[in-house]
Amino acid sequence: MKTILNALAEPNRLQIVELLRDGPLTVGDITDKLRMNQPQVSKHLRVLNQSGVVEVQPIANRRYYKLRPEPFKELDTWVDSYKHLWNERFDRLEDYLHKVKRKEVDDE
Repeated sequence: MKTILNALAEPNRLQIVELLRDGPLTVGDITDKLRMNQPQVSKHLRVLNQSGVVEVQPIANRRYYKLRPEPFKELDTWVDSYKHLWNERFDRLEDYLHKVKRKEVDDE
């Protein structure tokens, strides 16, 4: 999990992931869309590949990068584990705010 989050924490890599949501792209495609140098894009793709976020498909003399679904399922499961906790806290906050509001009305 930590490896995935570290890979996605860098803004340029996150932009690359956003581009790849629409489908596989070559390094050249990504370079053109993000207006970055090819070595920079390749470096970011290497990190994303090593973290398991993307995979490479060589077709003829081109290398297509595409997102792997597994890391995003893992992220979703991780975020889901916090939903119950936050919902419970929001419910308690809502109860508290109702009590404060009632007290204000009673004090008037």
